[in-house]
Amino acid sequence: MSLKSFAAKVFAHYHRRKIDRWAANPIKTQERVLRELINGAKETKFGKDHNFVIIKDHTDFAKYVPVRDYEDLKPYVEEAVAGKEDILWKGKPLYFAKTSGTTSGSKYIPLTKESMPGHINAARNAILCYIAETNNADFVDGKMIFLQGSPELNEQNGIKLGRLSGIVAHFVPNYLQKNRMPSWETNCIEDWETKVDAVVEETINEDMTVISGIPPWVQMYFERLKEKSGKDIKDLFKNFNLFIYGGVNYEPYKPIFEKLIGKKVDSIELYPASEGFFAFQDKQDDNGMLLQLDSGIFYEFIEADKFFDKNPKRLTLKDIKLNVNYVMLISSNAGLWAYNVGDTVQFTSLKPFKVIVSGRIKHFISAFGEHVIAKEVEEAMKDACSSYQVSISEFTVAPQIEPKQGLPYHEWFIEFETEPKDIAAFSSRIDQALQQQNSYYKDLIDGKILRPLEIFKVKKNGFKEYMKTQGKLGGQNKLPRLSNDRKIANSLYELQS
Repeated sequence: MSLKSFAAKVFAHYHRRKIDRWAANPIKTQERVLRELINGAKETKFGKDHNFVIIKDHTDFAKYVPVRDYEDLKPYVEEAVAGKEDILWKGKPLYFAKTSGTTSGSKYIPLTKESMPGHINAARNAILCYIAETNNADFVDGKMIFLQGSPELNEQNGIKLGRLSGIVAHFVPNYLQKNRMPSWETNCIEDWETKVDAVVEETINEDMTVISGIPPWVQMYFERLKEKSGKDIKDLFKNFNLFIYGGVNYEPYKPIFEKLIGKKVDSIELYPASEGFFAFQDKQDDNGMLLQLDSGIFYEFIEADKFFDKNPKRLTLKDIKLNVNYVMLISSNAGLWAYNVGDTVQFTSLKPFKVIVSGRIKHFISAFGEHVIAKEVEEAMKDACSSYQVSISEFTVAPQIEPKQGLPYHEWFIEFETEPKDIAAFSSRIDQALQQQNSYYKDLIDGKILRPLEIFKVKKNGFKEYMKTQGKLGGQNKLPRLSNDRKIANSLYELQS
């Protein structure tokens, strides 16, 4: 055992105990965080506009601070982007994480001196919890790769702008710098396919022990490695045993990953976003992610089925139930207030509080009132793939409201790695699994309002072509798992011809 791995184990157990302390006192921890946030921002423009000086508890907070999305918060953000101080949080932000919004054009999410440690420490703690649980720290002596956006930043009114992953790259601890790959120059390459080829060249002969990134883009990296070397990943990187990922559900990609790698490896799921680092998987045998309650973020939740009602009830952790679909709101020391991040979550544990991401509040299918969500289609796909020994590269789902003949249906666009021998039986299995999860969908099938789903086979690399046409190939970009319209579906049709 090296001195570095020994120190990592000591450090891991120390931080695991710290995490356990706040996780065991969730309500008090969150009440303290809310008080600190209100006190920290009461002299800001937002705080003055929303009576922060008289807010004492969550009841007051919900009374004076309405739920907002980015469009609602935009007037305040624009003042901060213009360089004004004390708008959403005290002083000026250190950075703005620039993201591409679907309705707002570019979004500028503030990152402050107080909020940045939350992003850095949560990523570190995820790895430390893994070490504390498994007693495996040998990987710290090998090379680690984090597939991410360019770390090059622009500056506007004294504030630096860039992608979150690029901003975070500036905070990699010194003790990891020698192990970290790819090089700074390669990380700065903007074109994703050129970048992946450069990453392959730099890493193919290295001792890679940890690989991290969004699954579809890591898959692309693995495929290029295998094409160039003719070897499975396990034979290239003999000490690779830990995959760290976030952004999308890993389960649909797992079979193809295990085929590319040639063995099973441990994995850690993260839940990071520009708005905050919300949760991470802290146990290998538990898919739920530990909600980060002591990181300068106060959480509220609204039942997803009631979100679009007038004045839906805003819940705190003490009101939460298991397996209910909630829209998550956050208030943070970055200056976001009762902010709808757009995600829906379900709690898998209340002691401690753990979540899974079930989808996006805007990404669902309810063309006929079925309200099918991402978690349901992913579970149905997982079930069918397992039953028929099928592997897929990617998929998305859209409603077909006006078919040329017959009843409407859900259309599943699937790019197969290994196709089913009986596509009809595979399709039926997905449909039955979806009906078991969603009673509304089942009632529509039974009532002859919808017919069972149909599969459209997407050509190889068809989804990558689609993402490229949208300017979203690689990095932190994710394909919506399902849509309530035909925009993606129609584009896939056009690319197929």
